[in-house]
Parts: sequence; C-alpha cells; structure tokens
Amino acid sequence: MNAVIDSLTAAPVIAYALGGLFALLALWLAVRLLRRALARRRLRRLDPYQIKIQDIDTMEGADFERYLHRFLTELGYEEVMRTQESKDFGADLVFRCREGYRHVLQAKRYQPSARVGLSAVQEIYASMRYYEADRAIVLASAPYTAACVTLAGVNGVKLLDRRDLIELIDDLQSGDHEAAMDRIESEPDWIDSPWSGSASRT
Repeated sequence: MNAVIDSLTAAPVIAYALGGLFALLALWLAVRLLRRALARRRLRRLDPYQIKIQDIDTMEGADFERYLHRFLTELGYEEVMRTQESKDFGADLVFRCREGYRHVLQAKRYQPSARVGLSAVQEIYASMRYYEADRAIVLASAPYTAACVTLAGVNGVKLLDRRDLIELIDDLQSGDHEAAMDRIESEPDWIDSPWSGSASRT
C-alpha cells in the first residue's frame, strides 16, 4: 500500500521534472535556431555587393574584418584568412596577391571624423615577421594622422584610407575587380627617413 502511495506521489514530481527538461531542450533549440538565423542575416548584411560606406560606418570592428574577408575573397584573392581575434599579432587578415606575395592587412573601422594613428603601422609592420609576409597594408574607414603617414612611408606600409575604401567598393560592385586589385597591390607611398644620410644627430 505504501509503495502505491509513494509511486502516486512521485509521479507528479517526475512529470514536472520531465516537463522542465523538455522546456529547457526547447529553449536550447530555439536559441540555437535564432543564432543560426542571426548569423545568416549578418552574412547577408555583410554582402560586399550590397554594402555601402554608410553601412560600414555602423559596423563593429569584428564585422568590418568579416566584411573585408568576404570582399577579398570575392575579388578572387587566394588563401584569404582571418586571424584569431584574441591573438592576431597585429594582423586581421592574411592573403596572397596575384603575384603570389603574402600580404598582412590590419582593418581599422573608425568614424570618419577620427584619425588612425601610429599604432596601426607599428602593429602591422611587426606582424610581417610572424606571418612571414612580404607586404603590409592598413585599410581604414577614416583618414590617417600625418605621423602615421610618415611612419608608413618610411617602412613601406601601404595605407588605404576612406577614399580608397569607397573606390574599392565601387570597383567591386561595378564588376571591375582588376581595378580594385590594382589599387590594393599598388606600391606604397615610400618616403625617405629624415635620418637618411646622417650617421648621428646631436
């Protein structure tokens, strides 16, 4: 008799437990489906054939990197790879150009009124040895400071600014991939160091 009573008492508890388990499972599935839907939506939103500079101005830095990964891939570059966000060693993207040279690229998603400073050039130049790269690029949605331009010129780092980014977008979306690749692969604006020809300064 006691066993029957105990079983009747336990039945609702088991039912509640199973109900809670199924509810958690349903919630987990719903969250997973939502994440997949958001990921698909984000990928559509990062479609380089649809994105304009105004869209880039609202992106987070990580989304800008994802966008550029798709952008370079659509252009036809090989071995396009995003580096690990937590351990990128100064480069956000690595790719090979048409001539087979390995490039490292740092993406800077700044507001148009901001200025990209020295650290961008310092970091991407330092990353070249780690990634065994031949060339270095900084691509930004904003202009650069004068000091940044000078340091890049002395070290042969290619700077692509907001105007270049707008031109690259136009080239891709108009189907002129070669023009976009020419812009990316063109020589940096080399400048002589103010220390050139001087053994020492007093």
